[in-house]
Amino acid sequence: MNLARLDLNLVVALRALLEERNVTRAGRRMGLSQPAMSAALARLRRHFDDELLVRAGGQYELTALGQVLLDRTSTVCDLLERLFSSQAHFDPAAESREFRLLATDYAVAVFGSELARVVHEEAPGIRLRFAQTPPTVLDDTATLLSATDGLLMPHGVISGFPATDLYDDRWVFLVADHHPEVGDRITTEDLARLPWVTYQRTYDAPAVRQLGMLGIEPHVEVSVDSFQTLPFLVAGTRRIALVQGRLAERLRGVAPVRIMEPPYEAVPLRQALWWHPVHTRDAAHIWLRETAARVAASFAGPTPVIHRLDEHDPGV
Repeated sequence: MNLARLDLNLVVALRALLEERNVTRAGRRMGLSQPAMSAALARLRRHFDDELLVRAGGQYELTALGQVLLDRTSTVCDLLERLFSSQAHFDPAAESREFRLLATDYAVAVFGSELARVVHEEAPGIRLRFAQTPPTVLDDTATLLSATDGLLMPHGVISGFPATDLYDDRWVFLVADHHPEVGDRITTEDLARLPWVTYQRTYDAPAVRQLGMLGIEPHVEVSVDSFQTLPFLVAGTRRIALVQGRLAERLRGVAPVRIMEPPYEAVPLRQALWWHPVHTRDAAHIWLRETAARVAASFAGPTPVIHRLDEHDPGV
């Protein structure tokens, strides 16, 4: 296909038509008359050799191809907007724009909060929007990264994209205080025998794979979309959970839960900021990555000493 012969305005028209499913509304959205919008629809139908929109009763419905194009046009339009908003120079103190980052609630609590503080101090016109990493991140990583400004995710899940290493963390186990079956240390037998509460996304894969290599298959009783809810689902139960050490320290005092070191040498966790190559030379993105790396530098050193989650520090 010769891209030079394509009218990129049709991409925007296609998105409006597929989302509005109405020629008049799509034209109003784009500032075009109904005849102009009808002409755009006709051109799109000829190009795709498909009706795209078909009348069903008193309204229009998408064809099978139209449904496929609905998601793709949204991604393409987002990518085009980011492409043509690229800058050769970026002054964070004077600019006004939004960066969208995909992250788990763990990454936002441990790193995103500090990044937001620094950005607020140094670039008051810059906004950060953290969105939950979708479970489809492994299905089409390139498309996902092309429509966002970055992805906070540990190494060992995705590869083949540029990344800036941020900080190291480690895995620890949560066990209910006064657990009747777990003493001062948790054993591999405990891991195989007791019920689990887990973060259900697939990007814990390195830690989960390691358990499988040790012959341990967790008996998952509860799964959730938030790491920060794990202590509440462990407290007062027989359940155990695997969580990041830095987050466990942040949650100290929220629930009567003990934190225990794994009974094996757990795979380390190295958090990174990933991005699509299209952003590599963009001045705004370079500033974002350099700021993230600078903030992460304050995390240097081992994970803080872990205490019981229900223990209150008298020095606070």
